[in-house]
Amino acid sequence: MIWTYLIASYFVGNLMFGYLVSKFIYHQDIRIQGSRNVGARNAGRVYGKKAFILIFLGDAIKGIIVVLCGKFLNFSESVQLLALGMAILGHIKPAVLKFKGGKGISTFIGGIIAFEPINVIVIIIAFLLTIPFTKSFTFSGLGALFMIPIFLYIKGYTFMTCIILLCIIILLLIAHMENIKERLSEIGKKE
Repeated sequence: MIWTYLIASYFVGNLMFGYLVSKFIYHQDIRIQGSRNVGARNAGRVYGKKAFILIFLGDAIKGIIVVLCGKFLNFSESVQLLALGMAILGHIKPAVLKFKGGKGISTFIGGIIAFEPINVIVIIIAFLLTIPFTKSFTFSGLGALFMIPIFLYIKGYTFMTCIILLCIIILLLIAHMENIKERLSEIGKKE
């Protein structure tokens, strides 16, 4: 049953809202627009705020569905997070789009808030505290995510749950490696 849940979670992650919205609403292929990424951020740059919101919410709902299904099926917190990781992997490397997907942030945010709603406050506070220093949406956003396992551990979640969560955040970091390199290159040029 757990394996079925994890595999199904990967395929839930394969529902690429960026691709679907660009195809059916804008009659274009987001994969050849802007940065060619199928995520909400690229769609927002190419099509505007409405597209960003629509795709962000669609991708976030994938994470929410996976975690809520795990809760409904009475799976442990660790299994719920493994499923969220599989959904994110499905979003980053979707079999339906030749393993070229988005960066996984929207799916993570939806899932981690469904997992523990107070995480939204942790993310916002950590982001607001770091943005004046980094002056980078990418660095502050990713940095804020690392506060979640620390917060959950302090709140009483198991060490294993926090380790799985940390692994998911590292997966997101790897998915953003190009953005990180570009940003570091920009900073280097300014200095």
